[in-house]
Amino acid sequence: MDTKKQGKWYFNGWLLIASFFCVGPLMLPLVWKNPRFSKKSKIVISIVIIILAYVLIEFFIKSLKSIDNYYQLLSR
Repeated sequence: MDTKKQGKWYFNGWLLIASFFCVGPLMLPLVWKNPRFSKKSKIVISIVIIILAYVLIEFFIKSLKSIDNYYQLLSR
């Protein structure tokens, strides 16, 4: 098995996607250390990850507010 040709296991594309769903934008250092991506693609990937994380956080906050409103209606 030639590890130089395949690269490190933590630069695998599927692992990067899975790490985003586990730790969110904290996985960005893996993107920036990955030698397979050009600087332009690293910037684009970083922007997409930050925007997606922001949207997911906003969705989570709205969901919590909706649940809170629902429980307030039940307690009346």
